Order: sequence, then structure tokens, then C-alpha cells
Amino acid sequence: MSGGRLDPVTLSVLASALAGVAEEMGAVLIRGAYSSNIKERRDCSAALFDARGRMVAQAEHIPVHLGAMPEAVAAVMRRDPEPGDVFAINDPYSGGTHLPDITLVSPVAYEGEIVGYAVTRAHHSDVGGMRPGSMPSDSREIYQEGLIIPPVRLVRGGEYVADVLKLLLANVRTPALRRGDLRAQIAANNIAERRVGELIERRGRETVLTAFEEVISYTERRTRDAIGALPDGERSAEDFLEGDGTTDEDIPIRATVRVEGEEMEIDFSGTADAVAGNVNCPLPVTRSACYFALRVLLPKDILPNAGTYAPLTIRAPEGSLVNARSPSAVVAGNVETSNRIADAVLAALSGFAPEEIPAQGQGTMNNLIIGGRGWTYYETIGGGQGASAKGPGPSGVHVGMSNTLNTPVEAFELEYPMRVERYELLYGSGGAGRHRGGDGIVRSVRVLEPASLSLLTDRRRHPPKGAAGGQPGRVGRNLIDGEELPAKTSRELEAGDVVTVETPGGGGYGRPEEG
Repeated sequence: MSGGRLDPVTLSVLASALAGVAEEMGAVLIRGAYSSNIKERRDCSAALFDARGRMVAQAEHIPVHLGAMPEAVAAVMRRDPEPGDVFAINDPYSGGTHLPDITLVSPVAYEGEIVGYAVTRAHHSDVGGMRPGSMPSDSREIYQEGLIIPPVRLVRGGEYVADVLKLLLANVRTPALRRGDLRAQIAANNIAERRVGELIERRGRETVLTAFEEVISYTERRTRDAIGALPDGERSAEDFLEGDGTTDEDIPIRATVRVEGEEMEIDFSGTADAVAGNVNCPLPVTRSACYFALRVLLPKDILPNAGTYAPLTIRAPEGSLVNARSPSAVVAGNVETSNRIADAVLAALSGFAPEEIPAQGQGTMNNLIIGGRGWTYYETIGGGQGASAKGPGPSGVHVGMSNTLNTPVEAFELEYPMRVERYELLYGSGGAGRHRGGDGIVRSVRVLEPASLSLLTDRRRHPPKGAAGGQPGRVGRNLIDGEELPAKTSRELEAGDVVTVETPGGGGYGRPEEG
């Protein structure tokens, strides 16, 4: 180290070490979790922040979680955290995304001084609200979607704040699972403090804290170089959500991308106002979608942290679909609208770098939520990825703002009173082209006792678009016993009912005759 800066080798080693801390946090959370949604599907994320609340390193987890984490850390920092504290937060209007995503933020201290923050965010498969699973299709205000947690101390000085934990668990349908998953998140945050402390012992406090700063600065320089290589100008694109749960009418999202030198601006002027249903987005979710779209354009070796997003300005009119105000319902904004925002921004970015942006993927998480007395099941289902100039799109994968696994059939049938009747690729659903889009999935589930169903899906009417002359992918479908359902719906199920979700295929790339 010279003059407060690290040499390239030391910086590379420490950048990898910090990323390793975030990855180990994720591993501890997954291995320690009780619910299949986290231990099997890995619907969780982990990251490490510096003492100023800037993201330093993240694990390769869920895009919609990670881009919104800085807002949660900022909200906790305003509460004057102390070493040994753990704060919980899920309020979308105070730094969260939607209520099922509970974020735990812990100061990382060394010799009594806060040097950073450990953050985990996990999707809890029930946080109360009007329907099992806490993801209703028919909520009209956030209070119907579950228990709202502003930034509150769950742990103080290393000890549980018992009344806060009791209050939280009293408002959920599966308290034992929630307690176990929260404990797994706390353990993950604790391992971050231990590992950062060990790193400081080996390398020295000044070197490690300098690495925090240098990793962010290096990433910002690389990002600015990548944006600077794009032509200056302005490109716009528009896409549509297929209703909000109260109506099937299309809801427009308009994105304008402006590039000037090494700076980029994304402007959502012209996007619809907030709607009556629950597809509204709090601003942190919109930021996440924009960050994801920018990352698609960047070289893969640019680490994602606060420096990645420093050159990006986001303008989202207050009160619009993409910057909703409380108490607008938002549970589907996190999972469905985020994907459509990303699609619109990527379509605009394709005007700057057409060969770098793939055809559209399925553009939906295909949220399937079923719950009964004492149990709740939640899953997002993969589909087709769009093809690109480099090759065909993968089949049966999570696309865009999700990055989870499936729930294995064995774990599914062991834990829930349901049976998987069919689970396979939907062959031929990807769009034709010089490179074909990936195929979607068909998943059929039979319930063995009465239950409540919610579906939050999209791309059931507007197919994922192809690129460079490629054909669109096939739209998805939702069915109960063969009866087709709307994209967003809630129903009561009887024992023996079969719910089938067919997911969209990805768009093709290039004219088919060129293949």
C-alpha cells in the first residue's frame, strides 16, 4: 500500500475476500433456514456494506433484493445502531421491497467501532395479511399484504428483543418457520462480522478499510469507461403490464435512457400513475430493475457494488406506478413490475448496443402461492430466456429479476399436502430465429386438501419479443382443472383440484432463415 492506495494485486485479493464473505453469508443462511423457500429455492440474498452505508460486495443472489438493499441500510443507520444490534425491516416505504422480504441489518464492529454492515434479505413465505402466503392478487392497500415492519431492533446488544419477536410471530401463519428463518439470517450476519474481523487481524485495519473504498472506486471507474464507450444520445421504449388484479387493461411503462459522456440517466416520464391493484413499485424496486439492466450491459468482471451505480441517475415521477406512495399495494410490483421495468430499460439500451442486449426472456416470475391451515407454499417458476447474438436462450430458467432454484419434487411433496402431477419443459415454446429462444416450463400441482390459491403472473397476452428479426416466444397460461385463469387471480381450491402453470418461452434472435 502506498499513499493510502492499494497495489493492484492486494486490491484483487481483498476484493475476492470481501466477495467471499458475502457468499459465505448466503451459504450460512441457506444451510440454516427452516423453510423450503430459502433452503431449497434460495430465495434470499446477502451483502456487505461499509460504515457509510455503501455496498462493498454482494453474493450472486436475487437482483431485485440486492439493488434495493442500500435503502434499507440507510433507514437503519438513521436509527443509530450499536454493535451487537440486529435491525429488521420490510416496509417498502422505508427501504424494503415488498412485505414478505424481511431484511436484517447488523453493524459489523471491530474493537467496538462500526466498520460496516452485514445485510441479509429473505423471502418469508408468510408474513400475515389477507391470504396465506402474503401475496394476494386482490390487495388494494399495503395493510392487506401482511405485517409492516419499520426499522426496529430485533436484537439489542446480542440479545433478542423478546416483545418485538413475539409481536412479529403472532401475526404470521407459520411462526415456527419464521423464527427458524430469522435465526438463520442472524447467523449469516454474525459470520460476516467474524470474517471481517479475521481479515482485519491478518491484513490490518487500515488496509481492509482502504480496500472497502478502493473496491468501490475501481468499480466506478470501470463502469464509467463502459458507459463512455456508448454513443451519446437518447433512446426510448415502452412495455405493458397485463392488468393489476382489478382490471385486465394494459398498464404502460415508458423508459427513456440518455447517455452523455460517462453518465447515464433513466427517465420514466410517461409511465402510468399508480393503480388500484398491487403492481405498484416503491422506488427501491425500480432502482433494482434499473441496476439489473445496467449490469446486463457491463463486462462480467465488473463487480456489483455502490461504484457500479454511481454514474446512473433515475428519474421516476412521484406517485407513478414506478414510484408509488403509501399506502399503495405493492406486493406484485416487486415480482412482476420489476421485470417489466427491466424489459423496458433493456429495450431502450438496445438502441445503444444492439448486439449486447438479448431478446426478451419470459419477463415474469410466474408466482404460485397456495396455503391452507398451518402451511404456506410459495414458488416462482422458471421459463425461457431470450436468445442473443452469441447463441440460443437457456430453457427452464429464472429470468431477469429472479435468480432462484425450483423446489425439488421430493421436498415439495414431503413438506406440503400436494402432489406434483407434471413438471417438464414446454418444448417448442421458445421463439424461432437464427438462435432460438429458450423453452418455458409446465408445472401441474394437485392439492390434497382445501386451500387458497393466488397467482401473480404476466406475459399471458403480450409475448416476449424477439430481436434482430427473431420471432417472439409463446405466452404463458394459468389453469385450474383445464379452465383458463387470468394473469392475476385468487381462488379457493377444493381437495383434488389441479393447478397448472405454463410459463412463457424466450424470444428468438436473428431471422430464422439465417439459422
